[in-house]
Amino acid sequence: MRRKIVAGNWKMNKTVDEALDLVEDLADLLTDDILGSTDVIIAPPSLFISEIIEELLDVDYIAVAGQNCHHENNGAFTGEISAPMLASLEADACIVGHSERRQYFGETDALIAKKIDRLLEQDLVPIYCCGELLEERKSGEHFTKVGNQLKEALSHLSANDMAEVIIAYEPVWAIGTGETATPEQAQEMHAFIRSQIAMMFDADVADEVSILYGGSCNPKNAAALFANPDVDGGLIGGASLDADDFVDIVKALN
Repeated sequence: MRRKIVAGNWKMNKTVDEALDLVEDLADLLTDDILGSTDVIIAPPSLFISEIIEELLDVDYIAVAGQNCHHENNGAFTGEISAPMLASLEADACIVGHSERRQYFGETDALIAKKIDRLLEQDLVPIYCCGELLEERKSGEHFTKVGNQLKEALSHLSANDMAEVIIAYEPVWAIGTGETATPEQAQEMHAFIRSQIAMMFDADVADEVSILYGGSCNPKNAAALFANPDVDGGLIGGASLDADDFVDIVKALN
């Protein structure tokens, strides 16, 4: 049975004290009744990961992810962080392929495929983001775009490795804009993604892969989005910066 997951991407927000306060609030608020069978992941800025993991030593219900990693394990790449570095801090996962990395830093699926390989080598869970631009949605090219992203970044994996990957569908036109895909649009794309994984691997692998929705999900729309059979949770941006909002989203999935 595939995992239900709510992941919070904090992006470039919070000072270290603010981050630790948020972690403390989440640890207090996420009771067993609220969590149910839902897995929770937070992706703080990399500067704070070590302190946050230390803060969560006695909390086994919040996993910690990086927001990005380099495609090499080491080298003269000033300012970058590597998969082995994240693993050495005992992180659990890492986001790769986020639309902001693609847009602002020119990342391609070929590059992201290398990052996924580095993460899997370190037993870190890749959270692979894919999604279309507004013009691609309007022109009816959204399935082609997402299908190509999946093939280029994931088709080289073994079935065992694919089973370790989490996919986050993020319609780029709905990130930080206040726009949200309708529940019907979300289900349609999530079902398409699952069908593509089934074609690249097999139906059993596709059925086990968690696919999260990542486009302006908030406490008001989360329940309608999560009610869809192929939506296994959310990759949450702005709403993950407020403990009460994030917990309300977890409630919606449970």
